[in-house]
Amino acid sequence: MARINLTTVSEFILMGFTDHPRLERLLFLVFLSFYLVTLLGNVGLIILIHLDVQLHTPMYFFLSHLSLLDTCYTSVITPQILATLTTGQVVISFGQCSAQFFFFTICAATECFLLAVKAYDRYVAISNPLLYTVAMNPRICWRVVVGAYVCGVSAAILCTTCTFTLSFCDNNQINFFCDLPPLLKLACSDTTSNEIIIIFFGNFVILANALVILISYLLIIRAILRVKSSGGRAKTFSTCASHLTAVALFFGSLVFMYLRTGSSKSPEEDKAVSVFYTVVIPMLNPLIYSLRNKDVKAAFKKVTGRLQVSQKM
Repeated sequence: MARINLTTVSEFILMGFTDHPRLERLLFLVFLSFYLVTLLGNVGLIILIHLDVQLHTPMYFFLSHLSLLDTCYTSVITPQILATLTTGQVVISFGQCSAQFFFFTICAATECFLLAVKAYDRYVAISNPLLYTVAMNPRICWRVVVGAYVCGVSAAILCTTCTFTLSFCDNNQINFFCDLPPLLKLACSDTTSNEIIIIFFGNFVILANALVILISYLLIIRAILRVKSSGGRAKTFSTCASHLTAVALFFGSLVFMYLRTGSSKSPEEDKAVSVFYTVVIPMLNPLIYSLRNKDVKAAFKKVTGRLQVSQKM
């Protein structure tokens, strides 16, 4: 049955997580602590990589950009969540919503490409250690990173254009940030062609990068099996453990959020998964990459030692 007397939406209302004031205050403190830990971990890792010469390698160069992306895309979302928890709901204009969607999509899509690049980097390091610095020289590393950002921006332009050229009518309430699934549900114009383009391109970005990661790790496993000692095999594979963990968390969340069929989706599940990959994963990544990393630990001790000496002087 066709809708009548539709009012075009010029703003959206971002809803909070609960109607209970005490719980909102508790959630505010939780999200604020998550955000501060995320900033401290990621910015600290970037500074550490910049200061320590031993970390001036392709692996840590890519890691610094992953930390930058995590910092940026949680900063696009979390302050808005904190504002929503403070007031219960926040009115956001059409332009602000599209800007938030655009910058979030840039960061998420670019991270997909960089995680694939990092998998290839691990393959080159393990299969050809003697030629690693030649194969992944600074010029190639910069070209690959710039290419990842260009692909991320292109994906964001396409998805934002397809989403915000739709007409939004009547109900304008969405979850705590402007994400694709709730926006498509609010559209009152025909979304078929737009959804086909978004789904096709989104699937391409996720699945193509997942395929690169899968092939890279199959080749890594083949290279590891050629190592004669079991201790050597374990030591070699341990260099990939943190990256595999980050890949599983990030791509698992994206697949669950965006590649499920409409019949299997629920608003509460979408909200929980959205919080996980926009707030929790950026906080966990610095811990995943540094807790069992001897190079990062050594660099941290060296930098803190310098600071202590400079303070005594």
